[in-house]
Amino acid sequence: MTDTRDAATVERSLLDLAGALDAADPLHAHLDAFAEAPGVGAYLDGNSLGRPLKDAPEKLAAFVRDDWGTRLIRSWDEQWMALPMELGDRIGRVTLGAAPGQTVVADSTSVLIYKLMRAAATADPSRTELVIESGNFPTDRFMAEGVAAETGMSVRWIEPDPVLGVQIADVVAAVSERTALVSLSHVDYRSGALADMPGITTAVHEVGALMMWDLCHSAGVIPMQLDAWGVDMAVGCTYKYLNGGPGSPAFAYLRREHQGVLRQPIQGWWSAADIFAMGPQYAPAGDIRQLLSGTPPITSMLAMQGMLDLIEQASIEAIREKSLSLTDFAVRAYDEVLAPLGVRLLSTRDAALRGSHVTIGHPDFRAVTQRLWADGIIPDFRFPDGIRLGLSPLSTSYAETLTGVLAVRDALESHGR
Repeated sequence: MTDTRDAATVERSLLDLAGALDAADPLHAHLDAFAEAPGVGAYLDGNSLGRPLKDAPEKLAAFVRDDWGTRLIRSWDEQWMALPMELGDRIGRVTLGAAPGQTVVADSTSVLIYKLMRAAATADPSRTELVIESGNFPTDRFMAEGVAAETGMSVRWIEPDPVLGVQIADVVAAVSERTALVSLSHVDYRSGALADMPGITTAVHEVGALMMWDLCHSAGVIPMQLDAWGVDMAVGCTYKYLNGGPGSPAFAYLRREHQGVLRQPIQGWWSAADIFAMGPQYAPAGDIRQLLSGTPPITSMLAMQGMLDLIEQASIEAIREKSLSLTDFAVRAYDEVLAPLGVRLLSTRDAALRGSHVTIGHPDFRAVTQRLWADGIIPDFRFPDGIRLGLSPLSTSYAETLTGVLAVRDALESHGR
């Protein structure tokens, strides 16, 4: 049926709906936990960098004053030595469905991907192929090519549907007895497509290969069960939905059965079996600490702890429910406001098959994004012509989501004049 309502009526209807959804939102009170950003009318980029919590400045100040400033080096023995593992266990429990002793916080996403990919690639010399999606995030692809070059392996590329993402059938067609490792993103950074983690992991195991997941766009916003689903290894960042701040360290999950068996290549003193032995030869730790290398970035581990508190209070299941509702609302607003302007929907309409961002496309979106940022409306642009509307459930309201969509409309109409 053709919508014959005028633009003002459509906008008013959407505003009323946003207000009703915010009023009924059981997580609405959590919005107050986040710091205000003067001059920003809508922040729709939490899938790239989460907002800071209001209490972050005081927590950082207390750390400088007390843990560092007063306890000084004693804090290493009192708390910091164990923090990478303790924080990893907490991320595993709250967001990953992982039992203790399998998750650790350290390094950047890129470094951890390299460590695990390199370890998996050489676990079985009879297996000579790495399988990865051709459109995966650049780091993942670059690492696969680099590891293949180092080890004399080859890379087999999966070419999935750009909107629906990698399907089980795509993986089945690509793997064989030659496959050492399959590395995929749980949520596609472009379209937001959500991969079938348990189904794909099972398919990979059926040919005897290892499975690694990139959780950067799902950790903290989508419930998962890494232990129950048999995932071998995973890596995720902490500055998106875990709100750890720019450059906050990544985390790695390594299933217990692989610890002490797989050997990561960056043999630093922190992964030694006896860290203070300072012996002449390297002997790796046999537990999750084996994934560490150098001194952990303790200061950069602080901010995410407050967000983990919020996620635990709200529950990852309730966060997912709001994410589904927010993205559905964004798609509805797109249909009524942006589709008539020739904007394309680059994400699936099935909320259950997408993460927490919706991608839309238009040839003018590079210039439109610059205009939006200048006006305090902040989504992000992805080459060649996409805008991602990143909706972080604990810090994003329905009204803010609509403000962003209406601003895209206004900027697009203004650009065309």
